Amino acid sequence: MSATSDPIADMLTRIRNAVKAEHLKVDIPSSKIKVAIAKILKDEGFVKNYKIIEDNKQKVLRIYLKYCEENQPAILDLKRISKPGRRVYSKAEELRPVYNNIGIWILSTPKGVITNKAAKKLNVGGEVICEIS
Repeated sequence: MSATSDPIADMLTRIRNAVKAEHLKVDIPSSKIKVAIAKILKDEGFVKNYKIIEDNKQKVLRIYLKYCEENQPAILDLKRISKPGRRVYSKAEELRPVYNNIGIWILSTPKGVITNKAAKKLNVGGEVICEIS
């Protein structure tokens, strides 16, 4: 398997594909930022759970996907906002609700990887990693 130039976009694509195929779980090569994103997805109710599986080479992040009634996925849309070729930053005063507070932005800030709601409360801006609804 080759290394990807954007591992976060790879993570989001794997989740998006697993949701479309109605899988119950998805395995992703682990990293600290991916675990932080998975924790936010769990805390915000977009996924059931996640766990880190020890491997001989690299740890694997297993995310358990969440579905509502009639097999509707909890995650409707995942978008990568800031990319390696084009970084997108937002100030605290520019943060706004996403899809009438149904969705979230995940930001990388000096206070860590947090949602747009938490960043607004802490009055910090940062790099907008992705948008989830």
